[in-house]
Parts: sequence; C-alpha cells; structure tokens
Amino acid sequence: MKNISIAIVTALLFVGCNKPAQEQDNSHAHGDHDGDDMKDAKEVMDEGATTTISKKAMAQLDAKSGSNLTGTVTFTEEGGKVKMEVEVSNVAPGVHAIHLHEKGDCSSDDGKSAGGHWNPTEEPHGEWGHGEFHMGDIGNLEISEDGKGTLSFETDKWAIGGDDAKKDIIGKAVIIHAKADDMKSQPSGAAGDRIGCGVIQLEN
Repeated sequence: MKNISIAIVTALLFVGCNKPAQEQDNSHAHGDHDGDDMKDAKEVMDEGATTTISKKAMAQLDAKSGSNLTGTVTFTEEGGKVKMEVEVSNVAPGVHAIHLHEKGDCSSDDGKSAGGHWNPTEEPHGEWGHGEFHMGDIGNLEISEDGKGTLSFETDKWAIGGDDAKKDIIGKAVIIHAKADDMKSQPSGAAGDRIGCGVIQLEN
C-alpha cells in the first residue's frame, strides 16, 4: 500500500513539473509569431518610406551685371512633380523675369555664359502653360520695397536627374533679369540684363 501511494505521488509530481514547461514552450511559440508580425510591419513601413523619398537640387545665385543680388533656388521632386522655391535679396523693387537657361555656366560677369533659354522642345518663347513656351519660361518674380522676393513654382514637366533630357533640370542655370518678361518678345521676353545666375546642382 505504501508503495502504491509513493507511485501516485511521483506521477503527480511528474505531471505538475511538465505542465509549466509545455506552457513555456507555447509562450515561446507565440513570441516567435509576434516577432514575425513585428518584422513584417517594419518591412511594410520601410516600403512606405521608400515611396516618399524625394530628390533635391539647389542653385546658389551670384550677382551679375553690376547688381548686388543674393539668393538661393531650391528644387524638390516628389510624386512626379518638381517644386521650385526662390528666395532673393538686394534687388530693385518691381517685376523681374526668371528663367532656366540651357548652360550651367555662370562664369561671365554678365551671365551670358549661361546661353539662351532652356528650350529642348524647340518652341517659341511664351507664357508658361499658355500655348507655346520654352521649358525654361518660368515667368516673373515680384520684388518688394525691401529688395526681397520669393516665388513658388511647381510642374510635372521637369525632373531632377533621370534619363529624359527634355525634363532634366540638373546642369541648367537659373537667371534673374533686370526687367519683366513680356511673355511675347522673341527670343526671351525683352527682359533686359542678367542680374543673377546660379547653376542647378544635385544635392546628396
């Protein structure tokens, strides 16, 4: 009888000891599954982050033709569109033409080393979005009495880099002119001297 009691107690102890181990094994199994879920979620987040990566470029403007102009032009490409942000200072109040020119060369004192308007489609000069116009025909920039001016411009006709030379703005020049663009005179809108020039360069 004594031997039977000892056997029963031993069996109960064996079952009791094994039960937490099984629960612990199950806990580990669930833990591994949760870890996989977290990993999958991170991969989805990473994929989402990849789709929002943007390209950036900038042109630092130098004074030309005896002006005191300073400024920067930044470009950001996202979602198939390029946004341009212009900030200039030390410019005579009024309306001044702003264009993209074909050559990334601002070495001359008058800015003419930048060549003519960027015009890969070989269209007449005009007003952006109205009939025929150059890909560099941005338009006009308003300068306030304090000599400062800003401009925002967005288009899907440009690209920062890429294989399409008719859209790629890298290596082109931003030119600020002394006068307004009349949107009709050929070949550049009778905008007068080039008072600011900056080469568009890709930012890392």
